[in-house]
Amino acid sequence: MSKFKKKSSLHVPEVSTASLPDIVFMLLFFFMTVTVMKNTELKVHNELPNASELKKLEKKDRIIEIHIGKPSSRYENIVGVEPRIQLNDKFADLSEVAPHVLSEIQSKPEHLRAFVTISLKVDKRANMGLISDVKQELRKVNALKINYTTYEGDAFKNLD
Repeated sequence: MSKFKKKSSLHVPEVSTASLPDIVFMLLFFFMTVTVMKNTELKVHNELPNASELKKLEKKDRIIEIHIGKPSSRYENIVGVEPRIQLNDKFADLSEVAPHVLSEIQSKPEHLRAFVTISLKVDKRANMGLISDVKQELRKVNALKINYTTYEGDAFKNLD
């Protein structure tokens, strides 16, 4: 005779999925509020050159972009037709490049500041004098890690 009786069937309760839609919508609203959309308007004509040897930049949080090219048609009557420098959302003079780069580097977290890369997005028809002047300004602030953004393709097509 036994005093304890064995349960013949152990029933596992079902998992309630009633709160699942609440969790999904909570995650959706969270990502909608913390996601930052890039809203920089390109004000210069920027047809990038082709190159055969490319390396992709993996970490986008370490990049500062500088656009160089002829102003778009809607800005030609304001700033002219000569190639211009665009920093974020505005046209800039050569003297504004160094302070802009320094402020962008200072806005990065301290552990990333030494790894910042300046990405030059230069129109293939821009003159080399302006690009050389921008590089001289970058040397003044010790921003020596420079990348030229290009498309993959035959470099001889740039001669057109």
